[in-house]
Amino acid sequence: MPWTACVLTLFPEMFPGMLGHSLVGRGLEEGRWTLDTIQIRDFAQDKHNTVDDTPCGGGAGMVMRPDVVTGGLDEAAKRYPLAKKVFLTPRGRPLTQEKVHELAEAPGVILLCGRYEGIDQRVLDEHDDIEEISIGDYVLSGGESAATVLLDACVRLLPGVIGKEASHEDESFEAGLLEYPHYTRPRVWRGREVPEVLLSGHHEKILSWRKTQAQRITQERRPDLWERYCKEIKGSA
Repeated sequence: MPWTACVLTLFPEMFPGMLGHSLVGRGLEEGRWTLDTIQIRDFAQDKHNTVDDTPCGGGAGMVMRPDVVTGGLDEAAKRYPLAKKVFLTPRGRPLTQEKVHELAEAPGVILLCGRYEGIDQRVLDEHDDIEEISIGDYVLSGGESAATVLLDACVRLLPGVIGKEASHEDESFEAGLLEYPHYTRPRVWRGREVPEVLLSGHHEKILSWRKTQAQRITQERRPDLWERYCKEIKGSA
């Protein structure tokens, strides 16, 4: 069975979007993963297909109704009982490469995309197996963009999608570090030369240079990652 993504959204026409292109899109065409969308509005219970209402206690905006959202979740769980449920929200735990690996190794994911001011809290209380995940400390118009980011990160890890499994190993975050700089031809461009070590053909020296560069960049740009990396290195010593 291929890895399956089921997206609950008010805008199913947004998918596959960018996921239908490049290597991820080819993987979809080749059946290495599947994409299903569920229109949340189909589970509205009135003639106007209402999916939201005013927030209790007052406040700006609207909130997605629990009865409507749960109808969609129940349908998704019926179709994909083994898939992990995820709600994309700014208040969720940050998406990490470690979490991406975990989701990619599962049978699939069910992604709930909120709109307006969010969804009724009782949905999350009722479905306590939903994991709340954030792709960053900022607010989007809806969860669809976040769902696309999460799916792109997961699908590229699936067997056969990227091609060379070794290409994952040197990427940012895989070893707890940001990625080292890359160079290609021409050897000299606008007075800037490719580092000599990369042209030496000395494999061990190249690996050492790349590791040093990755450490330097991580220390400069992401002190939080650098601190964690140093702790892990010290703990494994």
